Amino acid sequence: MSMLLSLDQITPVLRPQIGGKASALAQLARQGFPVPRACCLPVQVYNTYVDATGLRERILMELNRKDFQEMRWEEIWDAALRIRNMFLTTPLPAEMAAALTAELQGFFGTAAVVVRSSAPGEDSAQASFAGLHESFVNVRGGEAIVQYILLVWASLWSDAALLYRQELGLDVAASAMAVVIQELVAGECSGVAFSRNPNDETQTVIEAVYGLNQGLVDGVVEPDRWLIDRQNRRLTHVPPSSRPAAFQPEGETVVLRDLEPRQSAVPPLTEAQVWEIFTLAQQSEAAFGSPQDVEWTIRQGQIYVLQSRPITTVATEDKDQRPWYLSLHRSFENLKVLRRRIADELLPAMTAAAEALQQEELTSLTEAELAAAIRHRQEIYSHWVAVYWRDFIPFAHGMRLFGQLYNDAVRPADPYEFMILLAGAPLASLERNRRLATLAEQVRQDRDLAAKVRHREFDALPSEFKEALDEFLARFGDLSCPATGGQCQQGPEAILRLVGIMADQPPRPPAQPESAATLTKAFLDQFSGQKRQEAAEILELAQASYRLRDDDNLYLGRIEAQKTAAVNEARRRLQGRGLDLPADLPAEEILKALLDPTYTPQLPEKSEGTATAVIEQARQLIGQPAGPGLARGPARVIQAFPDLADFHHGEILVCDAVDPNMTFVIPLAAAVVERRGGMLIHGAIIAREYGLPCVTGVPDATRLIHTGDTITVDGYLGMVIIE
Repeated sequence: MSMLLSLDQITPVLRPQIGGKASALAQLARQGFPVPRACCLPVQVYNTYVDATGLRERILMELNRKDFQEMRWEEIWDAALRIRNMFLTTPLPAEMAAALTAELQGFFGTAAVVVRSSAPGEDSAQASFAGLHESFVNVRGGEAIVQYILLVWASLWSDAALLYRQELGLDVAASAMAVVIQELVAGECSGVAFSRNPNDETQTVIEAVYGLNQGLVDGVVEPDRWLIDRQNRRLTHVPPSSRPAAFQPEGETVVLRDLEPRQSAVPPLTEAQVWEIFTLAQQSEAAFGSPQDVEWTIRQGQIYVLQSRPITTVATEDKDQRPWYLSLHRSFENLKVLRRRIADELLPAMTAAAEALQQEELTSLTEAELAAAIRHRQEIYSHWVAVYWRDFIPFAHGMRLFGQLYNDAVRPADPYEFMILLAGAPLASLERNRRLATLAEQVRQDRDLAAKVRHREFDALPSEFKEALDEFLARFGDLSCPATGGQCQQGPEAILRLVGIMADQPPRPPAQPESAATLTKAFLDQFSGQKRQEAAEILELAQASYRLRDDDNLYLGRIEAQKTAAVNEARRRLQGRGLDLPADLPAEEILKALLDPTYTPQLPEKSEGTATAVIEQARQLIGQPAGPGLARGPARVIQAFPDLADFHHGEILVCDAVDPNMTFVIPLAAAVVERRGGMLIHGAIIAREYGLPCVTGVPDATRLIHTGDTITVDGYLGMVIIE
């Protein structure tokens, strides 16, 4: 029995099996629209595959590690990455693969095709999955098409698609995917037409680029745009800034090629063609009974309709998180621009802002001047927090871009193998730890110095050691925690204590995976020519992204520390007046008291009631595997920064999230457990640098695990066992 349905075999009753995209193509073909030759692989083929291979159960296990409502974007991406890798490393059963390959070969021969998603519920009037599922262009031959079908199926479980299904209330467990395979029409120009402008229903919008549509869809090539008044047929051409390049099929891929100056000077469409496409869009709207988003291409004067889908109503801003999620999916070109902006503009400006604030003498200011300084520093910090979310977080996803490229090319058994190629980067927090290790080694080699460090005899410390300590303080500061209001500024005493503890133990340098060079070569050998060069550039960008994901918090921390220093100066003055200020007193209350000597700060309300004698005890907690390895030891739960002062060698760090200002204890830890999750968060990055087992995304980790509990951390499976 055939697994493929041609367009003439598809009827409206089959929509639940073939999805909106395939159903729309079949309807267009029935009504005489010029549609490229295509066929559909219905959802029962997907279901047969996931049931026969056991993937359905494995997918559900990944999605049930944690309540989806509590998962951060890092955890969603991790789950999506692991699921995608299952499809990459799980081939179709041999008999099924042979039959499907033969059918595809017989249907298309050696013609180039596009492999597109067509999930049930996709491209409906209520929901649009545009941009969430993957399409692959210029694929040739039955075997290659089968491999890309697996990737389209895998995109059913992308992070953005998972989020959208959850927002729409769709049953994720029942999700399935049909696939459209469509003969590639390599048009001289391509584009989209909105039969009704989503922002102005009186207009039709037509956008066009030279070459394939990929440049327009990915946002790499700016389109020409025409606006047409639907009632009086008035045409307005909105000229673009330039037409520098176009995507063209080449070999087994698609490449961006520069346009000749004489071509780039001319719009892709003539006015007559604009009106032809306008008519086509109106006809499509009439055929489906609703406004349509029509994708088209023109080859040798013939217009082809590639797909048509309803224009959905834009979701309300408070419910629709997809724009932010989708903004994290940056193209290589976009990330290169963002990298230059961060390196050339943002980080130097951030450093200059911190240094300028550091030079201000707070103790000489009047109360009014100090209050103004606090306000000013709060504004500066808020500005850089906004920059952090706008630019730094998206750039961190250069790692994600590389991870998908690596896994698609290499298909490793471990979906996180690509992280080995990123480790060992010159991270700022690792440099701080190396300096601490150098101080510890001096103490380890000198018994007299060790005794003085152990007893905190500052005046008796050798001048050379004092200079090294002062240099450390000047560059990295003390072991402070600006985010908690500055109540744990511990000065050089805390550093000496930490150095003493480190000196009592064998040194633990960061892990240096020996296989990084071998894996890099194996990865690059998957490509040739221009594609090899591009792969090398994506790897280098990912390494820069990896460094920033660690360092950006330290840059932001320097700004926050200066904000906190001003608040602490105000706190010191108020305490000099005899006011007893709790550590959690809001800064706004401190400001009011500073400016008004008669004002009594409003203390935070404390909950009343008797403390329960019952301690909730769990036995096995499930999270995200973020660092391979096994470790067993006593837990040290960090509820607040001062708790780090009690950290001892061999303990397991349990916290909400490892802040870069906390990583000085990592060389002492046996493993890391975090409530927040993801392979890309700071704690997971640092744990891998030291080769420590790490489990992230453990719900209620700091409540269910108690300091002193003996726990086993399984970084392979993402489990924490409490003994």
